[in-house]
Amino acid sequence: MILKETFTLANGVEIPKLGLGTWMIDDGAVADAVRTAVELGYRHIDTAQAYGNENGVGDGIRNCGVARDELFVTTKLAAEIKDYEGAKAAIDGSLKTLGLDHIDLMIIHSPKPWAEFHGDDHHFAGNAEAWRALEEAYKAGKLRSIGVSNFQKEDLDNLIDNGSVTPMVDQILAHVSNTPFDLIDYATGKDVLIEAYSPIGHGKILNNAEIGALAEKYGVGVPQLCIRYVLQLGLVALPKTANPEHMKTNAAVDFEISGADMETLKNAEPIKDYGDASVFPVYGKV
Repeated sequence: MILKETFTLANGVEIPKLGLGTWMIDDGAVADAVRTAVELGYRHIDTAQAYGNENGVGDGIRNCGVARDELFVTTKLAAEIKDYEGAKAAIDGSLKTLGLDHIDLMIIHSPKPWAEFHGDDHHFAGNAEAWRALEEAYKAGKLRSIGVSNFQKEDLDNLIDNGSVTPMVDQILAHVSNTPFDLIDYATGKDVLIEAYSPIGHGKILNNAEIGALAEKYGVGVPQLCIRYVLQLGLVALPKTANPEHMKTNAAVDFEISGADMETLKNAEPIKDYGDASVFPVYGKV
């Protein structure tokens, strides 16, 4: 059962292969979503300072009826924080807002502030300072593991070359029709685990007839096929939903995609328009 399977990070910490993403789930509704997910067997919950729902996520974690050490909680340092003192305060702020005595994984949400996401400045110095704060909190036991999100090769190299701890994960946009294989291979070679957010392409893959036919062949839905795809690539899958039925079906992925069908999915036609999600930098055009 996929909900019981884990990857092992470079520091020996186990991370569940399938997690619940909470982006765009309101703070007032997310506690119920977390509790429902845990009841269904999820043990990995992903949030962020930018989501504005850490309070609710923490509530759900504390009141889900499962021991804290059986759960894996991720949050993200706001993309705009590019200094040591700001990052240090924000780390403590997340611990307080979540109401937890430790966070299992904390990552820098983006190498660039969102308003500059497509700009040329990689903020190398600022990321190194934010990373120093994460390293300090990690060594103090506040964080069990640390990593990054949306980092490209040069951004990873900056922290590897200038820090004392190599990032343990890089959480990136990766899904059928948009899989950055070069970055995945590079990160894996540095012992950095890749996490795939939006593994269903923000829902836009649902409109692809070829992928729909392939899902039908396996007797599953398109979301299940897409989640299985990233898992078979050796990536953590982080589908987002507050719908209990979707939580159930997203976890019903204990089947195997053939090698030939994996090649078909790897070469699927890229999504050209993410629709309403295109207003967000990671989905928008440069």
